[in-house]
Amino acid sequence: MNRIGKINNYNFFTFFLYLTLILGFIFNENLNFGSYYDWINVYKLPINDFSLNFKETLLSYDQYGQRHSPIYLIFLSIFLKLGLSFEIIRIIHLHLCLSLILIFYNCLKLVFKEVKVESLQLLSLIIFLSPTFRSLAIWPDSRLPGLIFFILSIYFFLKFLSNSKIKYVWLNSISLIISSYISPNFCLFIIYFYFFYINKIDIKKLIPITIFNLASAIPAFYYIFVMKINFLIAGRTSGLDGDSIALSFNMADKIMIISSIILFHILPILFSINIYKDFLFFIKKNIYKILIFSIPLVYFFNYQLVFTGGGFFYQLSHLLFENNYLFYLISLFSIILIWYFAKLSINNCILIFLLIISNIQNTIYHKYYEPMFLIIFFVLFDKINLHLFFKEKNNFIYLYIFSLSYIFFRVFKIMYLI
Repeated sequence: MNRIGKINNYNFFTFFLYLTLILGFIFNENLNFGSYYDWINVYKLPINDFSLNFKETLLSYDQYGQRHSPIYLIFLSIFLKLGLSFEIIRIIHLHLCLSLILIFYNCLKLVFKEVKVESLQLLSLIIFLSPTFRSLAIWPDSRLPGLIFFILSIYFFLKFLSNSKIKYVWLNSISLIISSYISPNFCLFIIYFYFFYINKIDIKKLIPITIFNLASAIPAFYYIFVMKINFLIAGRTSGLDGDSIALSFNMADKIMIISSIILFHILPILFSINIYKDFLFFIKKNIYKILIFSIPLVYFFNYQLVFTGGGFFYQLSHLLFENNYLFYLISLFSIILIWYFAKLSINNCILIFLLIISNIQNTIYHKYYEPMFLIIFFVLFDKINLHLFFKEKNNFIYLYIFSLSYIFFRVFKIMYLI
């Protein structure tokens, strides 16, 4: 097939996937189930109140009982104040969210320069099949815009790595600041970026950037800790007493569940990157360390089904056997795999650490890491031969089948299990 034919096929496929999203909007698709109810019960009221009385709403924002930053809601309230309906605001939000796919594609181009453009485009389009992306694009939520700016910060970081221009460090910082103001959990990733910057940038150039980053955090700290409008602990956890704050630092819960969620997202990719022999050798070499590390995790694991969430494998374990045993087995494998990736590179280790500690609440949802981890895995993880993924067309078929299967599972869960 000639190049023009490939471009036409790609454009048609892109339009087809876009059309499925528009149809999802028209028919109120809600693959994450809670997205619709969050929009109706949690987001619409403060957006409306911001449009009517900005100051009063901002100063009492923690009374709305949600853990999400008010920044994106303020942005959406501007459209409401201009006279647009909530439905028009939703369609504007949906189209803004499409930028995530474009930014991901441009990140891939910087990392996989020798891979055909068509392959990179095909991989970036898998975002259309993410239940979280679809749900949060159709039903506005702060998490997706925060992710967009976070991935944009990664794009500028990759640009800096390719040509060392200081302007990209500034753009990386600005994008990460915006991302953090929209979705505060992303602020921790400044640690990852600075790990590179300290070694690659002259201290005289890095000091102004550092001062800028610190100064940019002052309004958020003042709002939360001085004015005591702490929306971060305003949310509540399902199944707990209504007065309980929704924070938890049980690392056993976080390590086991987040590791299993990470495994889920890379399952269709694992078989293509040829790590089988090295991975088995790693297990044999570290089996005692793995057991010593894992046994306390199982002992202290205390995630409750009433919290909801827990990821695919946690829910599957309770669906099939009404206990955690299957989850423990899968989680153990997940932890070994994550440990293997961490041992490959200190960069991977930092990323995994930040992914785990960025979740401070009791609830751990699959949507927190989808499609974020897939993007990070391809564009930031070191010393994993991901080029192999692009060598076989079947790898794309497996990835798309896997994603479609997960969508069907979500539909089945909503229709018959919830």
